[in-house]
Amino acid sequence: MHLTASAPLRVLMVTPRFFPDVGGVETHVYQVARRLAHALVNVTILTTDRSGQLPTSELLEGITVRRVRAWPEQRDYYFAPEITRVITQGSWDVVHCQSYHTLVAPMAMLAALRAHIPYVVTFHGGGHSSRLRTLLRRGQWGVLHPLLARADRLVAIARFEIGLYGRALRLPPERFVFIPNGAEVGTGSPSPAQPGEGTLITSIGRLERYKGHQRVIAALPEVLKQRPDVRLRIAGSGPYETALRQQAEALGIADRVEIGAIPPTDRQGMADLLSRAALVTLLSDYETHPIAALEALALGRPVLVTQTSGLAELAEQGWARSIPCASTPDQTAGAILEQLRRPLIPPEISLPTWDDCADGLLHLYQDVTRKPMLCAS
Repeated sequence: MHLTASAPLRVLMVTPRFFPDVGGVETHVYQVARRLAHALVNVTILTTDRSGQLPTSELLEGITVRRVRAWPEQRDYYFAPEITRVITQGSWDVVHCQSYHTLVAPMAMLAALRAHIPYVVTFHGGGHSSRLRTLLRRGQWGVLHPLLARADRLVAIARFEIGLYGRALRLPPERFVFIPNGAEVGTGSPSPAQPGEGTLITSIGRLERYKGHQRVIAALPEVLKQRPDVRLRIAGSGPYETALRQQAEALGIADRVEIGAIPPTDRQGMADLLSRAALVTLLSDYETHPIAALEALALGRPVLVTQTSGLAELAEQGWARSIPCASTPDQTAGAILEQLRRPLIPPEISLPTWDDCADGLLHLYQDVTRKPMLCAS
């Protein structure tokens, strides 16, 4: 970060989920919020708690985190009526809605409109394990069109989103700003692979069906025929864990599959895992700007992705190999083996950092609030 606000900006980031929940949006919000706080921006994260067991307020690295109750507890389309009160009774310069997928975003946008507060929206993609929910996304865009069209700016974290949402919402490109995710892992040298570890393949992401971990498990028996030293490490947590473990058991490869999360704040732990991997896979149905893939590329690791959404952009730039989402287990195994035999490791590439991402947001807040920024010495 090299900018500071001339007077502290009061930014309210509204996100359906935040730590201790783990996911791409949660990581994004954490990474940019703490950098903005270091740049003397007064950042508050407003999020929800479906359990009623988390602190209603806490301080995390200079960021105030406020949680309000949300219902229903076992669904992800929950709403949180207290959001309206927090926004309308607060003194915010800008409200930043992080993702649009639940009822949290429209409530926040409506409250900001009512309070005459500028607001911006970052989409964060539209993947979901339910095919019905995925099909309903376009209808959701239509319902949200009046609120999205009145946003001061819409933030795309992948270039394809500008065209996708621009067409869907009938909005010109100048209503959007492109601010990609960052790619930074660890603060020191990653730990090298240990003797006897074998060939490590990783699959990174929340344990949801649409994240595609099951595709790697399904391909593993065929991979093991040619590479019996291969083992798979799935790094994530979520509701699909039991199904993944059952799949590995049914295929007789449970001893070759390890599943477990790495704490989102443990960047060195993630760097150590990625750096030991002979191959990093992200075989999702949908990813906007995949943080895990960028982190793997930053460490010089070969990456295999599905030919879809933001993952396709990595393949088009020659940074990763890709396969169709509809690939069979044998086809997936063939692609994995090819990446192990002849890994595609791109030359040193310039990837965006989280500092770049936070700087972009700071410029955006300056633009929508008309508050000047000063260069830090």
